[in-house]
Amino acid sequence: MAPIDLLSFQLYSARNFPPLEAQLAELAGLGYARVEPYGGLYAAPDEFAAALRRHRLSAPSGHFDLALLEDNPARAAAIAHRLEMRLVVAPYLAPPDRPKDAAGWRAFGARLAPIAGKLRAEGLSFAWHNHDFEMRPLPDGSYPIDIVLSASDRILWQADVGWIARAGEDPLHWLARHSGRVGALHVKDLAPRGENLDEEGWADIGAGVLDIGAIVKAGIAAGAAVLVAEHDAPNDYRRFARRSIETARSWR
Repeated sequence: MAPIDLLSFQLYSARNFPPLEAQLAELAGLGYARVEPYGGLYAAPDEFAAALRRHRLSAPSGHFDLALLEDNPARAAAIAHRLEMRLVVAPYLAPPDRPKDAAGWRAFGARLAPIAGKLRAEGLSFAWHNHDFEMRPLPDGSYPIDIVLSASDRILWQADVGWIARAGEDPLHWLARHSGRVGALHVKDLAPRGENLDEEGWADIGAGVLDIGAIVKAGIAAGAAVLVAEHDAPNDYRRFARRSIETARSWR
């Protein structure tokens, strides 16, 4: 299977450009066959599922709020099944809730492990999605991402390569370090320092400074079954989507 066949599009990248129906039509027209939804899109799962069908799109993975996964995992599983997902991802921890030391991260991992177990019982995989803070060393030199993944072998990793690089770390090193635990890859690119400041320093995939081709190859080797194109703050999501799928067609 070619890497392009694993490509998905994180709908969060288009959140500032409604309506959703037009986004799905645009993405399908560009050649996307998969999308990755996020929490704000699950209010009416039946309607969302119907919209995906209209545009011949699938959603193999999705981001879900941690509160929902902890408080009502059965509801999260029902939404995932309705949308025919295979991978449920917890994407974020707000700054006030982030542990400050290894003990705190071990306790956080212990919160995630039961979620993974409950979702597995529903036939679903579970992954944690990183930002930069999980990739920065703690006072004792350990890394939060290592601690989270050590909590349970049922916890997979959706590796966001852009945030790994933003933390000053090498995505290739981390993908090799956790080979076999990478369930999906968030494929992002960084603009050269001082550029694209109106887009928070991110770049369209293939237009930045990261060796995306090598990173994608390493991600697939580490287990990634979904490659999710994402840009946190594009000023034109159509441009980002178009340029990114053009780059993805060159991956080997």
